[in-house]
Amino acid sequence: MGKRLGQHFLTNTAIPKHIVESANIQPTDIVLEVGPGKGILTQFLVEKAKKVIAIEKDAALVRYLEEKFEDAKNLEVVGGDILLCHTKLDPASKTFKKNTGFPKNSGFRVKPGMTFITPKKYKIVANLPYYITSRFLRLFLEEMTNKPQSMVLMVQKEVAERICAKPPHMNLLALSVQAFGRPKILFRVGKGNFSPPPEIDSAVIAIENISDNFFKKHHILPQEFFKLPKKSFSQKRKMLRSSVGSYVKGGLPYVFETKRPQELTLENWTQIISK
Repeated sequence: MGKRLGQHFLTNTAIPKHIVESANIQPTDIVLEVGPGKGILTQFLVEKAKKVIAIEKDAALVRYLEEKFEDAKNLEVVGGDILLCHTKLDPASKTFKKNTGFPKNSGFRVKPGMTFITPKKYKIVANLPYYITSRFLRLFLEEMTNKPQSMVLMVQKEVAERICAKPPHMNLLALSVQAFGRPKILFRVGKGNFSPPPEIDSAVIAIENISDNFFKKHHILPQEFFKLPKKSFSQKRKMLRSSVGSYVKGGLPYVFETKRPQELTLENWTQIISK
């Protein structure tokens, strides 16, 4: 149960308790948890939050969670694949609602097109299945109109380090996350705290102050901003003058001609793209 979907279940309760404390959950908060598994993190979230929406892809785990938390009035367990969901904002809504559900004991089928109505403000706290991390971040940072206030996520340690990287070790994932918020590593989690144990250690990261402000400030859409970085990182061993020089309107500023993409900050890319 769960292993086939890439989940590694936490067994040390001190870790999810620390995660929830780090997320600074308030009694008025609505929290989205993705991949709750057997609910070891969920149990601490429902103690703190006004409302918890736990989205689980595994049908057997959905039923398990519904039974385990049947008395938790502030928990909604949703069966579905978050990566197949569409979202929209309902200004009057104070909770997540689904317009396509999965009946209990239905055999469970993931249905593309499930829609979640998101509240004006919500937080994400999750022990993410490792294989969805990059796509999940793109969904909630780049594609989501109504973005979360913050995220506290457990991910692979190497992925956490990539997300929080600085020059000369920048990468496209770091650039994509740092354009929308401030990521930082909170603490590391050894692989021995999971069953089955993953091959590598994990880390818990926080992404705070999430917004579109960077793009609004520079009057550019995210999809337009990332065109040059994506092209450059696809040829990261090349200097910028060779990888993207011919694509820069008015020419690449001289100071960046011999640079490689991993050496540039977010503001450096702004100087190139907005010149």
